Amino acid sequence: MKILIINGPNLNMLGIREPSHYGRETYSSLCGRIEAYCAERGIEAELYQSNHEGALVDRIQQAYFDGVDGIVINPGAYTHTSIALRDALSAVSIPAVEIHISAVETREAFRQISYIRDICIKTITGHGTDGYLEAIDCLVAVLEGKSES
Repeated sequence: MKILIINGPNLNMLGIREPSHYGRETYSSLCGRIEAYCAERGIEAELYQSNHEGALVDRIQQAYFDGVDGIVINPGAYTHTSIALRDALSAVSIPAVEIHISAVETREAFRQISYIRDICIKTITGHGTDGYLEAIDCLVAVLEGKSES
């Protein structure tokens, strides 16, 4: 099983940017945790981060040709603005789970909008970086036919 974990703008600044919302874990530490979690479960995981919308779209499209089975995506601020990410996810038809470290539903009004939520099989918010591991488990269950999300 091959899973792509995509992180959008500013997620490379974890541990530095607003620790009250995002915690003190660094992006490097998060990546290490995800890689170890997936390795223990026999899942091939690729992590990708970009601050550029077009690069994220390109990586989502490439996932189709790479035979990726599922996508975990934290689009960051593009959650609330990017129809292009939505269109890319829709085009490839790869099951995706939307993840947000903070509880976006309790934050500013503009964070209530997600252009990808309705095309994802699940959204996980407010569970900190552990939400990534939950998202991976959700994808695995769906891909193995053990859950409908």
